[in-house]
Amino acid sequence: MSDMHSLLVAAILGVVEGLTEFLPVSSTGHMIIVGHLLGFEGDTAKTFEVVIQLGSILAVVVMFWRRLFGLIGIHFGKPPRHEGTGSGRLSLIHILLGMIPAVVIGLVFHDAIKTLFNPKNVAYALVVGGVLLIAAELLKPKVPRAQGVDDMTYRQAFLIGCFQCLALWPGFSRSGATISGGMLVGVSRYAASEFSFLLAVPMMMGATALDLYKSIGFLTTGDIPMFAVGFVTAFIVALIAIKTFLELIKHISFIPFAIYRFIVAAAVYVVFF
Repeated sequence: MSDMHSLLVAAILGVVEGLTEFLPVSSTGHMIIVGHLLGFEGDTAKTFEVVIQLGSILAVVVMFWRRLFGLIGIHFGKPPRHEGTGSGRLSLIHILLGMIPAVVIGLVFHDAIKTLFNPKNVAYALVVGGVLLIAAELLKPKVPRAQGVDDMTYRQAFLIGCFQCLALWPGFSRSGATISGGMLVGVSRYAASEFSFLLAVPMMMGATALDLYKSIGFLTTGDIPMFAVGFVTAFIVALIAIKTFLELIKHISFIPFAIYRFIVAAAVYVVFF
């Protein structure tokens, strides 16, 4: 692969990662298809995907830095006023409760989960995740009990964490699982999305750091320019995608995303079977 070609591939995959990582459409499904079409597969490709995920995570940190600092007790300016039936303010306890189920299940069934990384299972996950999105829209309470993340109860945070376990199935979408779960347990569409983004930071950083540690041997100095382009592209595109997504869901439901997932699932079958 020539230098210019490798940089172009890096930019394309960075765009795909940035666009899909935090939308309920499964970045895994998209990366599998695009990577295959570009002929970029194997150990180096897997390491590359881990690195560009860090770019997407950084976008969340930049987007929600005030809120993230607030979780550890560091506030810039006047803390926001909180009203509602929740515990009073989103805290680290909410985040920890949201993390525990997936961390436990992920550690216990790590080896079994790795066997699920194939196109057929990803296609199935895309479909099931789409059905869950539709179910969340149809079955959610008419008036959410938690309009904002600061209204969320510890119970809601834990239940969202249980839904996050579904994302251990490759192709399901972590954001799709957590947002759907949040809506079903009485959290507004916007608040569920915001909590999903905040929950992504420790979850994805932990998983990405572990994967990077295991695959660092496949990274050479010659790969650095390509990895850097992918990282920066993913960061910029993810930042734009998050802002656009949070504005978009104020006006539309998640059903269009569900339909799109079904289309991607069909594309996986066309490409691989």
